Amino acid sequence: MSISAFDADDSVSAGELSARYDNFVVDLLGSIAYGELSAFERLAADARHSPTLSDRAVLGKMAVSEFGHYEAMCARLREMGMDPELAMAPYQRMVDAFHERTRPADWHESLMKAYVVEAITEEFYAAIAERLDEPTREAIAKVRTSDEQLAELTGLLKKMLGEDPRLSSRLALWGRRLVGEALTQVQRIGAKHSFLVGLRPDATQEQAAAELAAILSALTRNHSKRMSRLGLTA
Repeated sequence: MSISAFDADDSVSAGELSARYDNFVVDLLGSIAYGELSAFERLAADARHSPTLSDRAVLGKMAVSEFGHYEAMCARLREMGMDPELAMAPYQRMVDAFHERTRPADWHESLMKAYVVEAITEEFYAAIAERLDEPTREAIAKVRTSDEQLAELTGLLKKMLGEDPRLSSRLALWGRRLVGEALTQVQRIGAKHSFLVGLRPDATQEQAAAELAAILSALTRNHSKRMSRLGLTA
């Protein structure tokens, strides 16, 4: 939904509504930009621990894609006349703390983290983007892992689990921890600067919470399906 689609009432001026929406979009793009920059750094570091050069290339390609996503968000912010660094700053501590809490112990956990966290964050931002103006929707649509990269990552995980069935219970447990942390992170990002409330002039905190809960429910269902494809229990 774009700003022009809102039906402003007498208590909300067009200028106030426009400013509220613009602030919301800047906050959203800033959080995505820093998340993608952090993902680039993490995947590039994890790639160094790959057991083979071909495995390293899989994460290396994902890291390059994440940096491209970061650049796309920065470009959109600049189009809006905003400084990307200022837009990202409020999310630096939050995102860094998330990655500290979910630091992988080894290569296997690194792959599972990429599989779980990238999917959840991309789906979350896609759900939010459905309600935004077309240029912003198009920018956020660029922030997704390609089908080819997802297939390579899934193939690596299945191969790894097939070669060592003992990994199944450990990675299933790790996956549950990751999804719990990721959903909590989504809630934190959703609450920061009144995300979702900024989408409608008459929205209340309760309505925003209900909308966020519906998104979280969808994210959880999709995560369970992805884990099932690996033969793991979510």
